Amino acid sequence: MQVFAILPAAGVGTRMAASQPKQFLELNGLPILIHSLRAFAAARRVTAIYVAVRRNEIERVESQVGEYGEKFGFAGRVFVVEGGDTRQESVVNALNAINEGRGGDEEDIVLVHDAVRPLIDAATIERTIDAVAEHGAAIVGLPAIDTVKQVERTAHGALVTSTIPREFVVLAQTPQGFRCGLLRRAFAEATADGFVGTDEASVVERAGHAVAVVPGSQVNLKITQPGDLALAEFYLRQRG
Repeated sequence: MQVFAILPAAGVGTRMAASQPKQFLELNGLPILIHSLRAFAAARRVTAIYVAVRRNEIERVESQVGEYGEKFGFAGRVFVVEGGDTRQESVVNALNAINEGRGGDEEDIVLVHDAVRPLIDAATIERTIDAVAEHGAAIVGLPAIDTVKQVERTAHGALVTSTIPREFVVLAQTPQGFRCGLLRRAFAEATADGFVGTDEASVVERAGHAVAVVPGSQVNLKITQPGDLALAEFYLRQRG
């Protein structure tokens, strides 16, 4: 059994209000994307890592991979592929590249991780692999801390329609992992029906497969807004 990681990194990241996509912003002197690659390189069972980027960013990412690969242990293990207009298209393109590379057998494992979650740790990655091996599909998730309200959107704002018990809610993070055959079939069904999921788990859930949850961490934050960079720098300093 092989384990492959896919990092969709074709997004523009408009909420960051930066001059370049957020995966290329520097965090503690390194591009955010390199931090993420470094984390997966530290997971001993990950065979190869596929990064899906916009066509005009392929050369840039290949250059960064070449620059940092030897230092951080991912030289020869990272492959850059062209992403799509949606996250789903990017992941499908990477899955196809895995297949072309003579990997991605039915029972192989694929982990999909937000390229802008740079503080994921190898231990959580390994636990996700274990959960996928047992259940076929698993995500990293956090229990909800705040009270969760379901609302109806109106012209005058949101109106609460119900309160959802927190014990029934988790906040999805990444990586999200699946048996390769299961993920391919779920994507094929979604494409045929014109369905685009918000994450990979939603596509697999739609196909009728249960998804297990692996405990996540507040540290595994997604860099989305300017203040997130300062918080990530703080967590890095805490790690030493």
